[in-house]
Amino acid sequence: MTTYILIAVFVAIAFCQATFETRAAGGRIKEIAGMAVGRAAHTSTLLEDGRVLIVGGFRTGGGSLGQVEIFTPRSGVFETIGSLSVARAGHTATVLPDGKVLIAGGFDGKYLDSSEIFDPKTGRFSPGTRLTVPRSEHTATKLSDGRILLAGGVGTGWTFLSEAEIYDPRTGRFSATGKMSTPRESHTATLLPNGKVLITGGHKDRRTAMTIFATTETYDPSTNTFKPAADLTIKRHKHDAILLKDGRVLISGGSDERDSQGAYNSLEIFDASSERSIKVAETAKSRYKLNGAVVRLPSGMVLIAGGSDSAELFNPTTLKVSSVDGTFGSKRLFATATLLKDGRVLIAGGYDEMTRVGQGAWIFEPNDARME
Repeated sequence: MTTYILIAVFVAIAFCQATFETRAAGGRIKEIAGMAVGRAAHTSTLLEDGRVLIVGGFRTGGGSLGQVEIFTPRSGVFETIGSLSVARAGHTATVLPDGKVLIAGGFDGKYLDSSEIFDPKTGRFSPGTRLTVPRSEHTATKLSDGRILLAGGVGTGWTFLSEAEIYDPRTGRFSATGKMSTPRESHTATLLPNGKVLITGGHKDRRTAMTIFATTETYDPSTNTFKPAADLTIKRHKHDAILLKDGRVLISGGSDERDSQGAYNSLEIFDASSERSIKVAETAKSRYKLNGAVVRLPSGMVLIAGGSDSAELFNPTTLKVSSVDGTFGSKRLFATATLLKDGRVLIAGGYDEMTRVGQGAWIFEPNDARME
């Protein structure tokens, strides 16, 4: 009898230690004071001075927002700093080599071909030049030479775009570049270590005519051309893709034609050197509409914060997923997650299952900066 009791005690201790180690190797979500306005499909951009620029998005009911806020990590407070010249949702925001931010495209009752430049030093926006075509829900990727690649999205007349263009900060102008092999919306674009850009998944057309892609392609800035690459393990749209420390790309979540009913919990890793993608793990919860809410931490671990009511961590060394303490209270769809300079992550906005847009904000605090 004594032996059985001792075994039970040892098992309980081991379980507690395992649980503690999991938490110690992870972190927790903590709610903070929210934004001034609720928003989803907005952008959240880390500035060089460590503050975070929150731009646009849409409100409950679908109207686009022009309000702009700044989050200061030291105070943990959002401050309204003004408005865009044009309200925007589904736009992109990219830090330029001089520290300014390019706001491009989006939607405000019509698809936009305008751009604006935010100067963090003055806190003001100035008009930028026009895109080659109006577009929303496109991708924007800063290339190794500082130029910005804009690809795909939706344009005037609800047309799906294969067109891509380059913004050159030296001239302040957009110019057309090569086309993708197919029109894509809800796709991803990831800068690879070799300077090329990996485009994955996405869809074209709507409703019963919708086609979701498992295809990928790469953009080569030296030739201004797109070239087909290896397929994903499954077709995905409304997913996310992020570069790992070893140069591979983690692709997470997304869905099939059933949208929320077809949301995935699968993860796969795309290896550009071998042109192969393999399924590696599953998250505990299915997730979609999480593009922009996945962050690689300084440790190399990946925080998957969007698309559900809680966050999870992916370890690229063990290929395992672990839960994160804390909850958002409801699903966060089209939210943002931004890595701060101190290693924490700001999660902001998004909407829930009832399409109610929220102004909530949370901080992910890692327990151990050496997570691996």
